[in-house]
Amino acid sequence: MANKTLVEVVQDRPFPEYNEWWSVGHYFVKFMSESIVTEWTRLPGNTGSRASIHDNVEAYLNMVYNRKIRPELVESFIDSARAEPIQSGEFDALSYAFYRSAFELIEQHSDRCTEEIKRERRLFTKRVGKIFFGHIHAHLNIELPGGLESQSQVKQVSSCIDQVGEFLNEQGYHRSHFAFRFDVDLDHQGNHIAQANTDVIDNLKNDGTAYALYEMGYPIILPSAVYLYHTMGEAQHHSSRTIEDLFEVLGYDARETDDFDPIGYPSKMVVELWEIRRQ
Repeated sequence: MANKTLVEVVQDRPFPEYNEWWSVGHYFVKFMSESIVTEWTRLPGNTGSRASIHDNVEAYLNMVYNRKIRPELVESFIDSARAEPIQSGEFDALSYAFYRSAFELIEQHSDRCTEEIKRERRLFTKRVGKIFFGHIHAHLNIELPGGLESQSQVKQVSSCIDQVGEFLNEQGYHRSHFAFRFDVDLDHQGNHIAQANTDVIDNLKNDGTAYALYEMGYPIILPSAVYLYHTMGEAQHHSSRTIEDLFEVLGYDARETDDFDPIGYPSKMVVELWEIRRQ
C-alpha cells in the first residue's frame, strides 16, 4: 500500500475533475492553519524550517494540477492571523505538504515516539482534528448533549454533526455534499449490517458497537488523501477526525473502519463506514 512514489500514484489515479478550483472560506483556512501548524511545529525533531513544505507544495501543484505556486502561499497559511482565502487546489497541496512532512518527521525521530510509527501518524491526525473541532465548536456554539444514551440524544448528536457539515460545505471543504447518518444497510467484510436510526442505543448497549455512514461529495483533499495513503500509509481525514473528536467529547470512540481506502471511491460520493463504541 505505502510502497509507491507520488509520481506512480498520480499516474494510477489522476483527478481531472479537481482541475477547476473553487474558493475556500476564511474561517476554514484560519482554523486549519492553527490546527495543522500547531501540531506540525510540536513534532520531535522539527526545526521549523519551511523549505521542505514550500518544495512539496510547489512540486505537488505542478504534478497534480499543472500550476505554479503562488508567492507567499505557504507563509500566509502558516501565519493564521493573516491567512488569506485560498483556492481548493492550493489547500490540497498545503495539506499534502504538511502531512507528508509530519509523517516523515515521525519516522525519522521514531526513537522519540511512544507508539509505533503507524500509530503515531494516526495520533497526529487526531490531534489536528481535536484542535480543529475545538475551533468549530466555539465558532458555531455547538450544544452537544451530555451523552449518547437516548433517542433524543441521538437526534441532538445528528443535529450537531449537521452543523459541522453545513460549516464545511459553506467553507468549501466539500464541493457538493455532506451527510452523516445512522441508517445503515450494506454488506461489509462478508457481514450484512442493518441498522435503523432507532437501533443505535440498543446496539451500543447490547452489542457494544453502533454504525454510521459518512458521505462526502468532492472533499477538497481527496487527491492528496489518496496520494498520502498510498505513499505514506496514512491520510489526513480532516473532517473525519473532526467528527471523531465530537464523539470523543461524548465519551465514545468513533471512526471509519480500518479497511477504508480513499482510492476506490468516485469523487462525487466518498463513503466511509463508521464504527462507534463506548470508551
